[in-house]
Amino acid sequence: MPLLRTFIDSGVLLAAFKAGGELAANALAILGDPDRQFVTSDFVRLELLPKPICYGNDAERRFYEAFFASVEQVVPVSPTLVEEAQREAEAVGLAALDALHIAAAKPAMCDEFVTAEKTTKPLFRVAGITVTTIRPPS
Repeated sequence: MPLLRTFIDSGVLLAAFKAGGELAANALAILGDPDRQFVTSDFVRLELLPKPICYGNDAERRFYEAFFASVEQVVPVSPTLVEEAQREAEAVGLAALDALHIAAAKPAMCDEFVTAEKTTKPLFRVAGITVTTIRPPS
């Protein structure tokens, strides 16, 4: 059975490290799933690593670096990626970084995009990829 190609939004990694409770447990379950291979981009790295490095939070930095070292693919930044992100944002009202993440996940042939966002957010209107949340139903 092929592995599920999964793009992990930065909020999932933040929840896994910081949230506690059910949100963290859900994030850690996804990250620890042996039936998945992970895809990321430098945008996710940019969202996560600068603050723990700047403020000397070595445990948090190591947690994120371990994830980045384990990924199957890092989607490179390119003008084409940014153009596609703009189209995605315009189509469903995505915020800039969400659009960049979606634009990275699609050409990487991800089966799903996992986020910590609520299901009412524009991410859940994106076509062409399954978007799921680690957030418990409210």
